[in-house]
Amino acid sequence: MAASRLDPIDRKILAELQADGRMTNVELAKRVGISAPPCLRRVRTLEEQGYIRGYHANVDPRELGFEVQVFAMVGLQSQAEADLSAFEARCRAWPLVRECHMLNGEVDFILKCVAPDLSTFQRFLTEELTAADNVASVKTSLVIRGAKDEPGVPFEILEARLSQSA
Repeated sequence: MAASRLDPIDRKILAELQADGRMTNVELAKRVGISAPPCLRRVRTLEEQGYIRGYHANVDPRELGFEVQVFAMVGLQSQAEADLSAFEARCRAWPLVRECHMLNGEVDFILKCVAPDLSTFQRFLTEELTAADNVASVKTSLVIRGAKDEPGVPFEILEARLSQSA
């Protein structure tokens, strides 16, 4: 387990930053129980090792005029690695696609898409997504409302697991 390579202080740092990435290093150090200089060194090490991939603001799409959120389940004609990689690259280039995950089972990919309105999404669907090379099928589901949108991982479960194995 990758988390077992982290000590309890590192995991506390990650949990605190996941909850509030804007806190100062001094506040973070206080919350995890160490002084500021070693806390900053630990954060930089966690960034360099890839545990922290970046920092961003959690913006509200609807407040910014993106009223439509859709999940698109995409089936490809070919699942050869070159074709999968080509589809992933195409998804990274489409601004409306905010997340792209390859799945096993009946669907090859699920895409989370946002758009300012339904006609913009429909245009993307018909002119770009379904017209893309290797796309065999697309099924879409319009989000009515979200009940939970929690970033990151549940550190309380990780800590419970690690304490059981110790």
